[in-house]
Amino acid sequence: MSRYVLGDSVQVMSSFPAGSIDFILTAPPYLVGFIDRSGRSIANDTNPDWVLPASREMFRVLKPNSLMVSFYGWNRIDAFVGAWKAAGFRIVGHLVFTKQYASKSAFVGYQHESAYILAKSRPALPAQPLADVQSWQYTGNRHHPTEKPVSSLRPLIESFTQPGAIVLDPFAGSGSTCVAAALSGRRYIGIELLPDYHATGCRRLAALRGRRAA
Repeated sequence: MSRYVLGDSVQVMSSFPAGSIDFILTAPPYLVGFIDRSGRSIANDTNPDWVLPASREMFRVLKPNSLMVSFYGWNRIDAFVGAWKAAGFRIVGHLVFTKQYASKSAFVGYQHESAYILAKSRPALPAQPLADVQSWQYTGNRHHPTEKPVSSLRPLIESFTQPGAIVLDPFAGSGSTCVAAALSGRRYIGIELLPDYHATGCRRLAALRGRRAA
């Protein structure tokens, strides 16, 4: 069942049956026009037109009584929250991941990432809820300009799903969510628009399968 798809997330999700996904964990473009020091960028990072259609598809494919965790750009939170609520999601929690370094400095030094926990219907509460402040391990952004650490994603997957669940990341980048899902004994579906990042994710997942087979 696990697969890593090259394509537009809205188009790819439109082919999924309704209510077929157990959990969504994603870090969509933050709508800030990010470019790293080496010139790498992210597709659709300045155009918000995809936010509502993607949110509606994510809500449609998610099973009732299930959760989505989405990172977001704090200075464009109006666009994200408006789309999530219009799609039908309820905000049920918020997570902060503390960094030991500042990824940017302006009026303050930005030393955290944030994500909202969003619900479809009435999910059951986890037996041992995570703390809403979590640690963050620097990845070096080797695979992607905004690469999320697998060590921060695994606890979310393991807290909000059962083994064998299907985890979807519609903005999968270099595949960190998929790697975290596989390491947690879950199935995964990743979708990435840009061929270079998709190829990197495929290599990471193939290497993981190779290590497990050895």
